[in-house]
Amino acid sequence: MKLPYLYLLILAFTTTQLTAQSTASKQVKQFSITAPQLNTSKTIWVYLPSEYEKSEKSYPVIYMHDAQNLFDATTSYVGEWEVDEYMDTLIDNQSIIIGIEHGNEKRINELTPYKHEKYGGGKGDSYLKFIKNTLKPHIDVSYRTKSETENTTIFGSSLGGLISFYAAIKYPETFGTAVAFSPSFWINPEIFDMVASTDIPKTSKFYFLAGTDEGETMIPKLEEMLKLLKFKGVKETHIENHIVEGG
Repeated sequence: MKLPYLYLLILAFTTTQLTAQSTASKQVKQFSITAPQLNTSKTIWVYLPSEYEKSEKSYPVIYMHDAQNLFDATTSYVGEWEVDEYMDTLIDNQSIIIGIEHGNEKRINELTPYKHEKYGGGKGDSYLKFIKNTLKPHIDVSYRTKSETENTTIFGSSLGGLISFYAAIKYPETFGTAVAFSPSFWINPEIFDMVASTDIPKTSKFYFLAGTDEGETMIPKLEEMLKLLKFKGVKETHIENHIVEGG
């Protein structure tokens, strides 16, 4: 075997091995917990601030969906969010991040509050009750958290954005802030009627982000929801919205 070929073979093997390694930081751990509301168990990813072990501080908590995509390139669908890398750069506003793995083929069931005629789903309340009644109490006992409503955020994209927004409307006593990237309002238009008939606490906060190239309904639906929230009395200072041109 010629040396150049051997070198290339070794290099290819080494590259494969390296790319197969986890990219999650040492601040990220995992555990499994029974989810009786969903008749399953869930793998939970936990990011702790870099100073957590050396301090006695308590931290706000951000609950995020689709944990497979948040921290690790080897488990992500189309590239990780690099949440851990970003959090490691922060000096202020440090938080504990709780990533909840989606249920693969059950993802649409878990992340939609209403059943869609074509795509099914509609188990979102059971999923949120798991977070609210099972996961959050476990996290608050196991870690030094600021467990109050104003220190509890729920965050997701697409269907995860939909269920995060729904969570803050349905359970405002638990989730003080909702972050919704590209929320899939189109799949559950019933949510507009829900918001219209719900008294939203003046303390609730909402953060939205979406791109103009995400389909014909993304921006119009988001703008419709923003108008509705303001009509319901949500202060403009409690709403942040970012539209990415060409995004």
